[in-house]
Amino acid sequence: MAATKIAVAGIGKIARDQHLPAIARSGAFELAAAISRNERVEGVENFTDIQAFLRNRPDVAAVSLCAPPRPRLQMAVSALEAGRHVLLEKPPGATVGEVEALVALARKKGVVLFATWHSRFASCVEPARRWLSGKTIRHVEIVWKEDVRRWHPGQAWIWEAGGFGVFDPGINALSILTAIAPPVFVTDATLEVPENCQTPIAAQLTMRGVTGFEVTADFDWRQEGPQTWEIRVDTDAGLLVLADGGSRMSIDGEQRPGGLEAEYDGIYARFAGLLASGESDVDLAPLKLVSDAFMIGRTVDVDAFHD
Repeated sequence: MAATKIAVAGIGKIARDQHLPAIARSGAFELAAAISRNERVEGVENFTDIQAFLRNRPDVAAVSLCAPPRPRLQMAVSALEAGRHVLLEKPPGATVGEVEALVALARKKGVVLFATWHSRFASCVEPARRWLSGKTIRHVEIVWKEDVRRWHPGQAWIWEAGGFGVFDPGINALSILTAIAPPVFVTDATLEVPENCQTPIAAQLTMRGVTGFEVTADFDWRQEGPQTWEIRVDTDAGLLVLADGGSRMSIDGEQRPGGLEAEYDGIYARFAGLLASGESDVDLAPLKLVSDAFMIGRTVDVDAFHD
């Protein structure tokens, strides 16, 4: 079967570090174009806006949208209206409502929409889900702390309204939680917002599962040195720990084997499968938790952030 021609829109750090290499490794896709106001990708046709791409490259069936959530909406609408299949980098949108509108548009146009959660493709997430199946969860503790200067240098959009702040990485933890555990809802949240920003640099959440267990989450973008991406699940059969963003797993301190670390390879394999079946995949559970945290959360002012 011939590879599907795909364009990548939004040539920033995540596109260069993850999407472009994963597409190059994939036998299911052929990179045919790039769309960016300021960046270029060698070896393919480059466009500065999505409308020019859609007019000039009707042969490219799919678009991978890696731009920030706010400008991504209109790009997604344009691509879907033009009958192109669309892959959305996480988070899939700035609001739940706009993503639901995209789902309806994709259905109307008969094209595939894939809202990706790359952390769900970490090597130990699926083994963790299988191990937890049928067990009683007593408590979940999430600690997700990293250095924003290391991972998002100079990216001002993350501090603007709709930019998510610390929930940009924190939603990765929530995407794992909602993949491996029964549904949860937010009961309390504290959002620490720098005095010169509109989004939080840290957040503490309390959630409750529909079966009664409690979840605590501590997100912080000010951690220097070693980074922490850990989920601890206390159950009636032992303590499961997912570490390093889901790439390592232990049960009661005993390390369990994982697979190869290739989150974005998994994303594009999934996208290829969706194209083959004609199905969309848009799970809004992680985004709803973030939305609810903003709705219910208390805001605490903290010192200004300077990159």
